This record gives sequence, structure tokens and C-alpha cells, in this order.
Amino acid sequence: MTQAVRVGTRASALALTQTTTVAEALSGLGGFDYELVRVSTTGDVNRASLSQIGGTGVFVAALREALLDDSCDVAVHSLKDLPTGDAEGLTVGAVPERADIRDALCARDGLTLAELPPGASVGTGSPRRAAQLRAARPDLSVIDIRGNVDTRLGRVAGLVDGGPGDLDAVVLAAAGLSRLGRENLITEYLDPALMLPAPGQGALAVECRTGDAGASAFAEALRQYDHMPTRLAVTAERAVLRRLEAGCTAPIGAHAAVDTGVLTLEAVVCSADGSRLLRRTQTTTALTVEGAAAVGVV
Repeated sequence: MTQAVRVGTRASALALTQTTTVAEALSGLGGFDYELVRVSTTGDVNRASLSQIGGTGVFVAALREALLDDSCDVAVHSLKDLPTGDAEGLTVGAVPERADIRDALCARDGLTLAELPPGASVGTGSPRRAAQLRAARPDLSVIDIRGNVDTRLGRVAGLVDGGPGDLDAVVLAAAGLSRLGRENLITEYLDPALMLPAPGQGALAVECRTGDAGASAFAEALRQYDHMPTRLAVTAERAVLRRLEAGCTAPIGAHAAVDTGVLTLEAVVCSADGSRLLRRTQTTTALTVEGAAAVGVV
């Protein structure tokens, strides 16, 4: 490994913000320098809907290739974008403490979801969000959108300068808005009772080559940076996807958390039109990665 740890990242503003936070934390823990390596992914260059371009792994594959061909030493992913299957030769060396798990509504005129008028247009690129929006408000017009955070915010009438303002609202991850300093544009944090987040939402995955996760200052920094309660929670959530053989674009939500020695997992599976929702809750006191994975497939 080079003296400066090369940290692979997508080039979007959100990805660069997240990756820089991770790189600085690891550098502080391990006492090494770092440099960012920008990698362009399929999801960044293809503007089609995620369901059309495959969804699962479109933001991840190029970063993984960069790791395997030694173009970088570690890659930072939004954990919800990470496929559930193992990647040969790679391992998730750290899952740092997760941020806000909720989805957030950013609407014109400070409106909440309940206050949006019948027929209001709400943009999202997520089938999970779309299905749960339709379940909560079947009278809304849910519009499929793509683009980075600022592009999506610009679609909301009067919310920011420079966008077309052709929508009444958009739904985005609260964590991403907060990391970009855009939380002032949130008009409502959506309660998980109404909209369960994507498995892994709000969490990051720090992936490295399996051989680099052994004994070194870099490997020790990864171990110190790993937050076990978050790792257990996202392991349970992602086990739901694996059990259902679904990807990150499926209309499936899940949220797990550890509290007073118990891991509680809630999951929802939706029909695309939101007319049917199936919710289930499971708990376990087996606070190991294996126990968390098991509770997600019960």
C-alpha cells in the first residue's frame, strides 16, 4: 500500500462530502495521509431510471473495480447502494456510526405531506418511496426523477434558485441533506411508521481488499472506526433483501436498531402502486453479525 491511502469515491458533491469525512476520520485514527480518487460509475453517467439501468450495483461496480485493480486502497459507498452478495476479494472493513435513517419531504411553501393538495406532484427516484407515498396519499401524482441532490431540489417550485420548479415536492434521504447542509429545506421528516427507509439508509460502507484488512495501521484504523451497533442493524436490514432476492430498487423498506440488549427489525414489502403493504417485526438478543443476519430471514 502506498504511503498515502488512496480513497475511492464517486464525484458527486454528496459522495465527496461523505468520503472526505471518512478519509479524515481514518487518517486521524491511523496517522497516515490520504488522497481522494474520483471514479465515475454507471449510475452517475446514465440518466435513465434506476429500474431501467439495473439498479443494484450501478453506483458501486466501478469503485469495486478500482479497488481490485489497485487504483485505490479503500472505497466509500452509501451502504444502501451496496449489493447484498459478497464481492470476491473485497470486504467491508468498517461501517461507521450511521446518520439519520429517515426520509425527508422538501416541499414548496413549507408544506407537509398531509398539507399537499390533491393531485400535487412529488418526485422520487425510489420505487420504495413511491410505493409508500402512494399508500399514504393515493391522490398524489408521484413522478420518477433522477439527478443529484441539488438537481432534485431545483425541481421544487420556489425552493431553490436555478431549477425548473415543476414539482410540488421531492423526497430525499435526510442524511444526505444534512451532510450537504441542506437540512433547512426539509419541510417534514417522514416518520418510519409512514415510510420505512431503505435497508442501510443513513449508513456508509468502507470497503477494502480482503488482504488489506489484516495487521497494519490502516487495518487497525478500520477496526476502530467500525461501529458495531450500526453494523448489526444494517446486517439485519440487508438480510431482508437477500432473503427476498431483491435489490436496492425494490419497494422494500427495513429499519433495525439495538436498544438495551435487543435488536429489533421492522420490514415492509410494498406493491408498486402502494395498494398492498406487508409489515413484519422481529427481535433477537443474539447481538452478533450472525445473529443479526439470522433475524432478517426469519
